[in-house]
Amino acid sequence: MTAKPHFYLIFPNIFDFKGGIQVYSTFLLKALQDIYPEADYDVFLKYDRYSLNQPEKLQFLSSTRFHYFGDLPKLLQSIFFITKIIILAIFQNPIIIISTHVNYAIVCYILKCFTGIPYWVVAHGLEVWEIEKKATKFALEKADKIISVSNYTRQRLLKDINIDSDKIVILPNTFDASKFRISYKPTYLLKRYNLTAEQPVILTVTRLGSMAKYKGYDQILYALVKVRSHLSNVHFILVGKGDDIPRIKALITNLNLQDCVTITGFVPDKELCDHYNLCDVFALPSKKEGFGIVFLEALACGKPILAGNQDGSIDPLADGKLGCLVDPDNIEEIADNLVQILQGDCSNRVIYQPKYLQQKTIEAFDFSQFRASLAKLVSDK
Repeated sequence: MTAKPHFYLIFPNIFDFKGGIQVYSTFLLKALQDIYPEADYDVFLKYDRYSLNQPEKLQFLSSTRFHYFGDLPKLLQSIFFITKIIILAIFQNPIIIISTHVNYAIVCYILKCFTGIPYWVVAHGLEVWEIEKKATKFALEKADKIISVSNYTRQRLLKDINIDSDKIVILPNTFDASKFRISYKPTYLLKRYNLTAEQPVILTVTRLGSMAKYKGYDQILYALVKVRSHLSNVHFILVGKGDDIPRIKALITNLNLQDCVTITGFVPDKELCDHYNLCDVFALPSKKEGFGIVFLEALACGKPILAGNQDGSIDPLADGKLGCLVDPDNIEEIADNLVQILQGDCSNRVIYQPKYLQQKTIEAFDFSQFRASLAKLVSDK
């Protein structure tokens, strides 16, 4: 690129909600701005609301232009969102448009038809595995490049959608390794949850929404009945918030697990590392995960991992080399492997080497690696 580049980024949101797509979008923008600090950036946020008090903005260049649509009535939101992107792009002619959600591929395709501006779409997981709208699918197929966050998602796309394999490149999820470290179980959390340092602790960090049951926390609860018969003082800490909590609490009561399960609700970022260090195994036997950033965070804290073997979870765990992969629908298998891990009997001895887990994870997925890979992708455009 010789001329001053101008990037258009289309995100669902990055300020008001922190899911996997939002975290990826944030890292993508940060990486681009590290690579091209003199470039122009217009960022379109469909669901975020404008606020003067957004300290998260400070991590981005002050010249970044954010366009908010979350304050608009739902009926007008999409209309204004699409219209503004198209009108501004016609006048500003950005060098590329990058959308981190497939739903926005249609507006990108329309723009390309009229202006020739190339567009990339980031493919995460469910949202591209099961595309119902033909127009969305068509717009994805016509993208100049599809960035897949995992090899699993790439293979699903090649299998289910008519896309040239050369178009799909892998730029995996990343994380800030400086925020996660290997440490002892924090005293203040042991006191908060009324635990002893010797107690075996299972941890899950996830969204607890009614649409997120595929994350596998139900399976852990069912498995916990058997785990407790082997380890009577085991405790399961479930970190997250969402509208599924009342149902989860009812299930805990039905299984008579009230004394060995804690639902923490929202945990601030500054306490997240401490929660990972509180556990003896991090468990998320999901079956519809596009990748799973939480696996990177737990591994960077040197923790043994139990994950599902039927989705993108296999990527951060290096196809099982860095953790234990199980059938996410098999309660017995989940329970047996949790017992083995907690008793120190897991056949994959690597999971008991914290520094090795941390080193391998940082080598493969640290933000510096993400930024270098993105720089190559953009320079090859």
